[in-house]
Amino acid sequence: MPFEAEIQRLNAAIRGRLIDVAFIGIGENGHLAFNDPPADFEIEDPYIVVELDEACRLQQVGEGWFASLAEVSTRAISMSIRQILKSRMIVCTVPDARKQDAVYMALNAPISSEAPCSILRRHPNCTLFLDYPAAGRILVRG
Repeated sequence: MPFEAEIQRLNAAIRGRLIDVAFIGIGENGHLAFNDPPADFEIEDPYIVVELDEACRLQQVGEGWFASLAEVSTRAISMSIRQILKSRMIVCTVPDARKQDAVYMALNAPISSEAPCSILRRHPNCTLFLDYPAAGRILVRG
């Protein structure tokens, strides 16, 4: 099914509905649910087609989802930033040491489209689930 037809179907299904929980992830480049930097913080559509940057595509190879960069699509369907923020609760899981810079960015970078994960700090009910390697830059060592 072409991206545009699927986007129309998804947007029609979700528009006007309250989402209780959004389950999302943060990428190595700080992307939020495939909204790569610079992410669009303004678009109102619930689902959008996003262009995946090379860092995001390389992450997909590094995680073993694809054998080579050539196999990774340059486009994907993602929930928009605004739609994510409309959820009553956000559950964000971030595993792996390769994401420790992104975790640091989520908690400390200025909130901006260049650090999409930073916008999570504006949500009143967001929980990050990290493993120890992902938390490497924020752990206090004694």
